[in-house]
Amino acid sequence: MFHANADMSEEFLVNFTPQETRVALLQDGVVQELHIERANGRGILGNVYLGQIVRVLPGMQSAFVDIGLSRTAFLQIGDIWGADRPIERLLGEGQRLMVQILKEPIGTKGARLTTQISLAGRLLVYLPLEKHIGISQRIGDEAARQSLRERILRLLPEGYADQGGYIARTMSEDASEEDLAADIAYLHRLWAEILNRNQSAVTPPLLLHHDLTLAQRVLRDAVTRETTRVLIDSLENFQKLSAFSREYMPRVAGLLVHHTAERPIFDLHGIEEEIQKALARRVDLKSGGYLIIDQTEAMTTVDVNTGGFIGIRRFGNPEAFDDTIFKTNLEAAQAVARQLRLRNLGGLIIVDFIDMDSPEHKQAVLAELNKALLRDHTRITLNGFTRLGLVEMTRKRTRESLSHVLCEPCPTCSGRGSIKTAQTVAYEILRELLHEARQFEAKEWRVLASVSVIDLFLEEESQALAQLSDFIGKPVSLKAEADYGQEQFDIVLL
Repeated sequence: MFHANADMSEEFLVNFTPQETRVALLQDGVVQELHIERANGRGILGNVYLGQIVRVLPGMQSAFVDIGLSRTAFLQIGDIWGADRPIERLLGEGQRLMVQILKEPIGTKGARLTTQISLAGRLLVYLPLEKHIGISQRIGDEAARQSLRERILRLLPEGYADQGGYIARTMSEDASEEDLAADIAYLHRLWAEILNRNQSAVTPPLLLHHDLTLAQRVLRDAVTRETTRVLIDSLENFQKLSAFSREYMPRVAGLLVHHTAERPIFDLHGIEEEIQKALARRVDLKSGGYLIIDQTEAMTTVDVNTGGFIGIRRFGNPEAFDDTIFKTNLEAAQAVARQLRLRNLGGLIIVDFIDMDSPEHKQAVLAELNKALLRDHTRITLNGFTRLGLVEMTRKRTRESLSHVLCEPCPTCSGRGSIKTAQTVAYEILRELLHEARQFEAKEWRVLASVSVIDLFLEEESQALAQLSDFIGKPVSLKAEADYGQEQFDIVLL
């Protein structure tokens, strides 16, 4: 999910509101990743369910499973642990089955499932159905790998093979015996709780285990030796996360810092501006060139343009023109890699660099792109230039992209673009109200917004608005403006 480069210093900024949690990863002060989790739409990746088979498809060697979501989930033969027969001989309609979310629902596709349950701890991943000890490939030294495997084996009770297998995560290499033993105990306790819920379940579908919250996953999965601090803007959640880290990852607890500045944490560090940029089609480059990023259900395309430098060849200097193109493409390679992480783009990605005549320039741009992509540990396959001069790659997609979380298809352009959802705008208004109330004295605040946003404040988000009004100690009135677009709003001091 979150990934770091060992050559960079990094910090995490965590912004809490009752409605959502937002986390930004900064490396050397530059935003590299943005993650958002909403209270009414918390992610389900890693969740374990007791499901029920709805339909088996022998021709596709797959099955549809009801796990209680709006759409049935999808299980393929390759994701069934220990499958040694065709799927129609393994599963039948109405059968109960314990499954885990492998991929969240994306677009019109339902969730993808697996029966190979895996439970992640801070140092280890527990595989209840396996019988071996695996070591992360990022621990390259063979002696260190063998030493870590032996240390884990010594901590396991007799007959451990009947209790499942483990994968040692990268950060386990320097862990103490005490830390490893605590992780093993935690994972065994978690699995026992899941089994108890499964055995006592009357009828499926049923949620057996919900993965950690976004902020907890940051502490478990993301904090590394390069992390200088985790800055949290909510005192209540700072205290909760401090208690969580002290129990499960004591070394992380000292990195947690409560943000006490008056200015909102994302505003102070320029994150709000970066979010707006990450929702735009156009990304400007320092050279004067720019990227155009278009995201569709089938693929994401990135078009690289020279911008103001395109006319150099006309003045009879083709070498300078080629050099400009080369430098722009090199800068674009860095920008493309960052935008993939920032926007959480996945699936098939096509990059159309500016045409280059020199094979050496092509190879250099490809090498630069590959180097930049190494900072992103999400699985990426880079296929190089095609015959048409396009760079083709794939990036593993497990969650919705940033734009799909924050935006929706624009009703006024037949789906060619997108606008922020009424909920996204409502949360922006709540943050802006809090910011304004800290700076100015008022008898009352008035929100002018579109009908859809005001309706949301009168219904689903009425409690959130009331809580904010109580917090700032001033009444907040609402006024719907029929001619306002959904993203447009004003906050008036009365």
